[in-house]
Amino acid sequence: MEITFKNNKLEKSFTDVKVLSKTYGTMAKKVKQRYEDLKLADNLFVISQFPAMRLHPYQGNSGIWSVDIFKNWRILFTINQDPIPTLEDGGVNLKAIEIIKIESVEDPH
Repeated sequence: MEITFKNNKLEKSFTDVKVLSKTYGTMAKKVKQRYEDLKLADNLFVISQFPAMRLHPYQGNSGIWSVDIFKNWRILFTINQDPIPTLEDGGVNLKAIEIIKIESVEDPH
């Protein structure tokens, strides 16, 4: 999957080992693992097949999706395709989503 980032600082926190460790501390290994899983997946449907990632639309923020990292921590992202591919019933076509933009890493609780 193609992944972009909200800004350069966020990208560096995912791609630079030193910054990754400094930014996420004990969660760094899990953040890196989730990022690698997202990159290697062909589309969001593949991600939806991993129960531990718990792919879901993020409540309260239209257009934001999330995957679990560790405990309450999530990677929040948007679908970076225009228009967003949909199914006949109006749902999102996860098999056609191949580009996302990581917006943040948060503990929403």
